[in-house]
Formats: sequence, C-alpha cells, structure tokens
Amino acid sequence: MTPGEPRFVIVDPEEVPWTEVLAQRHGTRRASVHLRFLEWTERRMADIARYDPGVVIERHGHASDHMVLVLEGQVAIGDRVCGPRTLVVLEQGAVFGPLVAGPDGALLFETWAGDPRPVPEDRAAHARLLAERGIVPLAVAPFASPRPR
Repeated sequence: MTPGEPRFVIVDPEEVPWTEVLAQRHGTRRASVHLRFLEWTERRMADIARYDPGVVIERHGHASDHMVLVLEGQVAIGDRVCGPRTLVVLEQGAVFGPLVAGPDGALLFETWAGDPRPVPEDRAAHARLLAERGIVPLAVAPFASPRPR
C-alpha cells in the first residue's frame, strides 16, 4: 500500500478479544478496564474500552492527540458526567480526569494519533483518592501490541 491510500478494515468487535489493562478491588468486587485493540501501530491506536462500574482512572494526559466517544453508560471526567454521544477531544499534552465509571459502567471508542501511553499528572493524589474510596489497585497480566492488520 502506498502512503495516502485509504485502507479499509472490516472489524467484527466480537472477534477481537478483551484485554484487561487496569484492575482494582472495590470491597469484595474486582473492577477492571478491558480493551479491544482494533488498531495499534507506532503512529496510531483505536480501541473499544469497557469500564466496569465505579472503576477510577487517574488524571492523566497522553503524548499524542486523543479522542474518546462514550457509546454506552456514563463516565465522570473530573466534575463533568459524560453519557452516550459525548465526544471528548484532547490535544497532545491536555490532561483529564480522574475518570470514574458510572453505576452501569461505560463503553467507549478511543483513538490516539501517536503514542497512547498515559502520562500521569499526580500519582500521589491518585493514590490518596483510591485510599479515600477504599479501592485497592491490582496487578494485571502484561500485554503487548497485537500485530497491525
């Protein structure tokens, strides 16, 4: 394929496995973030994210532009509650959060135009927030980029 040509990929999300990327203990319940990696290269990434109810993600940014579309449920981003059809547009270096999934969790579509790794703003503040809510961070299995399609 030459640069500039469109590439069309038919994706059946049901055929893409969920990968747990974040886990927490909320009392006796495990709450996680799972991703279905639709595309992941050095230049871009797209996924479908499933947030379990109440999961808390630290305030952070990314070293690339990032967009989040809420498909189902809701997620509070800072003081703003975002429901279906909310598009969050973050330019490189912008920070947002903490993100807190609503009582029914949330389903999101996300894209990055570059490096998708999070850049935490204040890990100590996040640790205090989790402790205040009685949330314990849990380890997840290591994961790597699936092969580009």
